[in-house]
Amino acid sequence: MTKQNMDNQFEEENFEAMLGNYLNDDNGDLEEGSIVEGDVVSIENGNVLVNVGFKSEGQIPEEEFRDAQGNMSVKVGDKINVFVERKSEGEATVKLSFEKAKRMQLFDKLEEVMEKGGIITGMITRRIKGGYTVDLGGIEAFLPGSHVDLRPVPDMDALVNQNYEFRVLKINRRRSNVIVSRRVLLEEDRDSKRSALLTTLTEGQVVKGRVKNITEYGVFVDLGGLDGLLHITDMSWKRIRHPREMVSMGQELELKVLSFDEATQKVSLGLKQLIQDPWQDITVRFPEGSRHTGKVTNLVDYGVFVELESGVEGLVHISEMSWTRKLRHPSQMVKQGDEVEVVILGVDSDKKRISLGMKQIKQNPWELVGERFPEGTILEGTIKNITEFGMFIGIEDGIDGLIHVSDISWTKKLRHPSEMFKVGDVVQAKVLTVDQENEKFTLGMKQLTEDPWTSVPNRYPVGNTVTGTITNVTDFGLFVEVEEGIEGLIHVTELGKKIKNPAEAFKEGDQVQAKIIHVSAEERRLGLSVKQMKEDEERRKPKEYSSAGNQNLGGQMMADAFAAAKDNEE
Repeated sequence: MTKQNMDNQFEEENFEAMLGNYLNDDNGDLEEGSIVEGDVVSIENGNVLVNVGFKSEGQIPEEEFRDAQGNMSVKVGDKINVFVERKSEGEATVKLSFEKAKRMQLFDKLEEVMEKGGIITGMITRRIKGGYTVDLGGIEAFLPGSHVDLRPVPDMDALVNQNYEFRVLKINRRRSNVIVSRRVLLEEDRDSKRSALLTTLTEGQVVKGRVKNITEYGVFVDLGGLDGLLHITDMSWKRIRHPREMVSMGQELELKVLSFDEATQKVSLGLKQLIQDPWQDITVRFPEGSRHTGKVTNLVDYGVFVELESGVEGLVHISEMSWTRKLRHPSQMVKQGDEVEVVILGVDSDKKRISLGMKQIKQNPWELVGERFPEGTILEGTIKNITEFGMFIGIEDGIDGLIHVSDISWTKKLRHPSEMFKVGDVVQAKVLTVDQENEKFTLGMKQLTEDPWTSVPNRYPVGNTVTGTITNVTDFGLFVEVEEGIEGLIHVTELGKKIKNPAEAFKEGDQVQAKIIHVSAEERRLGLSVKQMKEDEERRKPKEYSSAGNQNLGGQMMADAFAAAKDNEE
């Protein structure tokens, strides 16, 4: 231990001993450890000379009298209380301390405050481990972190250098330890206000409170000892996404008590209930079919919300935004904050819902298309898009007609329309249907010409033999093109008894001859048979042979007759 530490320990022990003497001393004699009143005689050479009577004077360093700004707090002639640290026998000088006198008097005051349950004011000077240090006017006290407030403090540093009131919890004079609490006072104040509030709180009452916590679903408001919940749905007649759009921490609000359960002490509060419900008489101000201008407040996948007036919003469904455009998202047409013109489609005052339409501001172009292009009209248009099921042809602004792949050609079997066309090609087509209700406009190209199958039964009657080119070989038979776009089928059962797998005997491009066994223009079918053609050929052979034999026999007989006749003549 260093000499300085030993001196400090000695001084502290000596002070505690003198403090004990002071506590047990009730007389006014000038004794060590006592507090006496003295007069400031002079201030010079860095010391303050104090006359304490009994023909005794003592010097006290000026530092004990200077404040934080360095100003002297005493002057010559002032009467002050000082602590007698040591006196010397036979000498007129004593060792005095102004600070220790203040300190001991302050301890007296603190003990009195603690005994009476009083309140003392102090400044939080700094943060330390586990809490704060509080200056009580010359004595440092400890404020535990758990006794700072009723709930955890979000910004601990914000309390430093602030004055607060405290309750003294514990004092140890010998160790110079003082513990104080701010929370105890706050609890007492809360309980007192709560008791008073509970006796007067009723449903429908208008109260004032301060915002103490903000969550996604609402705001907790301190009503003065009792917390109430202001739900997000009771904050405004219009729709808000988060309570922070309307309130901030610590803000004072005037609210209406919606419900109060005295048993559970739960209070529901309302803010919007203090103003008139804008949905009253809503159908009078916004009748169905009327036009209005509103502001886009929110965009969602299924549409946009439009504010018609403060607290009144309506929904424009995405299907009601455009007659012709197939929107994937409302942002393709509008953005938040836009001013838009809408038509009232429906009002449900009970559910506080208004259905709006934007496309109804303009005439339905599908009605015009139906008038301009009735069924059977031949028109010309540009191919705007090609898909595997057909082509879209631009007709009017935003309206396309569909030519299905099956309506491109009577005879050609297209796997994809791009085999014949490309985007940008101009084509002619015939209007097949105009469905205004379902917004469908269908066209056909093959309908511009006569269906070649209508004449097939006349040109290819059953029983005739045709020759064609094999276009496809399948497990069930052969497809044979007898002319461009007209194909017939030779089923595997019509190929012959010996052929079970057509691919073993035939290939695409081969020429084949077959008999027509079935034809149907309605079904667009032409049935062919190799087997029946061969059977017909086989049936014809015996007749031809018999006819030829008879002719030969007759000729021989005639020859024999001519020969016999010649012999007779000879």
